[in-house]
Amino acid sequence: MTPGNQERIIVLDFGSQYVQLIARRVREHHVYSQIMRYETPLEQIATWRPQAIILSGGPSSVYEPDAPKVPPALFDIGVPILGICYGMQLLCQTLGGKVVPGAVREYGATPLRVLQADPIFEGWPPESTVWMSHGDQVVEVSDDFLPLASTPNCPIAAVRHRNRPIYGLQFHPEVSHTEYGSLLVRNFLYKVCGCQGLWRMESFIERTIQELRQRIGVHRVICGLSGGVDSSVTAALLLKAVGPQVACIFVDNGLLRKGEVEAVRQTFGQSFHADLRVVDARQRFLDALRDVTDPQEKRRIIGHLFIEVFRTEAQHITGAKFLAQGTLYPDVIESGGGPNGPAATIKTHHNVGGLPADLGFELIEPLRDLFKDEVRQLGQRLGLPERLVWRHPFPGPGLAVRCIGAVTAERLAVLREADHIFLEELKKTGLYHQVSQAFAVLLPVQTVGVMGDHRTYEHVIALRAVVTEDFMTADWARLPYEFLARVATRIINEVQGVNRVVYDISSKPPATIEWE
Repeated sequence: MTPGNQERIIVLDFGSQYVQLIARRVREHHVYSQIMRYETPLEQIATWRPQAIILSGGPSSVYEPDAPKVPPALFDIGVPILGICYGMQLLCQTLGGKVVPGAVREYGATPLRVLQADPIFEGWPPESTVWMSHGDQVVEVSDDFLPLASTPNCPIAAVRHRNRPIYGLQFHPEVSHTEYGSLLVRNFLYKVCGCQGLWRMESFIERTIQELRQRIGVHRVICGLSGGVDSSVTAALLLKAVGPQVACIFVDNGLLRKGEVEAVRQTFGQSFHADLRVVDARQRFLDALRDVTDPQEKRRIIGHLFIEVFRTEAQHITGAKFLAQGTLYPDVIESGGGPNGPAATIKTHHNVGGLPADLGFELIEPLRDLFKDEVRQLGQRLGLPERLVWRHPFPGPGLAVRCIGAVTAERLAVLREADHIFLEELKKTGLYHQVSQAFAVLLPVQTVGVMGDHRTYEHVIALRAVVTEDFMTADWARLPYEFLARVATRIINEVQGVNRVVYDISSKPPATIEWE
């Protein structure tokens, strides 16, 4: 679904690790953004009638023969252009400047001095801290450009074309480490581009409901519920659009957290009065996972069996023509596709192209234009409970990939109780929303302990909590020692079979957030 008659900012991606962050920062200021590959033809860009174009950063050097380029005609397209890092170097070189390897590379927090008053820097102090990540730099610009800012090692850290609304920034305004980065993005959108801020969740809901009703007509639509944010918001949106025509299928695979089945029944069966089909497949999944310890094999088995169970249940729903799923915009970007142009292929996401072709339904993805934070906003406006809207991410294979080693009913029960205590304490102390993701892991080892006068040889639980902005990188959460001590004491005292609790202090990279 497209954003309708909205202001659009196109972000051309040159391989930046921050490209999604750029698009999100634009949307935070109520302007719709769309990511496209740098090779997107000018004709296609022009058909979208963008309010402006942003050139992202990238890992290449503009002076290399095979470096990503854009046609010079892009700068004559007649809309404001903002180049960030590689984007600045590219536009400066294309328009008569010179880029060379820097004598000193700049990475991290760097002091910036504004040299020239300009609408894009309105509200900035003369000196501030910005985030740099570059080895090359612009050393010369043509007479058409005016330097706007500098750092100790980069004399030309920001530029503006004297006659056209073309800007370049060597630093990254999109990252939180740049003190006034959000203000600069807002200044570009409103003071340079003349945007009005038309991208609002209320208008998205209204327009999407209208489009869903028109497309679905009198047919039924099946929605696969996982209990997570994305599928729940998809279901709530569909229920608001076509009500009783929606059939929700929730597969209980026995790999869920404590109380999840009951929570889904409460939310969708009782509060939303949905046609909810809960399929009890716990034993089937346990049987299929017997003696399987390899994490990739676990994922493969769970994925295949889920489709099999889902397909069988879906066949019992008469009149169903559509299948809805909670694909988000980052899923589309990372899978190299999208309705509005190609994007860099980073991974094949399970929600994009992962369903078998013979399911026999037309696919509906009402959230494919939204980022995660926008989905949460949507969920709140649709009346979903706070505990669901702000729930931490949960892996598709569930507890199977947090139960390291063999997956059995007994080991899952131990893990489920330990995980429940950890999350319960996080919520009680107000720490849950201060971390991005938290969970317990059951290790495939046992250790010696002493309980009372008895020697024990029991399980080890590892606790994991991270803080992150985009889940591409993450740092371990510095939870208070008193809190960790309380959680460990509760788990050892209340969970039968555990005599040791450890805390994971690994960052990503080099570790991953999940253990498997």
